[in-house]
Amino acid sequence: MDNIDRRLLAILRTDGRASVSKLAELLKISRGTVQNRIDRLTADGVIAGFTVRIAAVEDPHAVRAVMLIEITGQKTVSVIKTLRGIPEIRALHTTNGAWDLVAEIQTENLGEFDRVLRHIRALDGVSKSETSLLLTTI
Repeated sequence: MDNIDRRLLAILRTDGRASVSKLAELLKISRGTVQNRIDRLTADGVIAGFTVRIAAVEDPHAVRAVMLIEITGQKTVSVIKTLRGIPEIRALHTTNGAWDLVAEIQTENLGEFDRVLRHIRALDGVSKSETSLLLTTI
């Protein structure tokens, strides 16, 4: 990935519905180049999909949490690739210290939250996790 790819991803994080024309204008490159880059990033698994993000104030009943994840062996790349494909994971961070990854999770309800946690914990390479619910944003 180069600087244009990183800028493209940053714009898409902010506005995943931005048209190819708008992206080309913002990046000062051709529409064809933008489309080729999106296609390549998708094929390479960098872009795992497109989804709608609902602001917390728009969905006051959403369940939000931070999950700390420990990965065993040489499974980091495959675990990250799988986690990027889980739409309920809003952000994924590498970190130092006792934990390898921090996942920000948001679901519509506790049943969905439980399903996501079970799925993540069952991944090959995930050895341990700790999850904290986010109660109030201040």
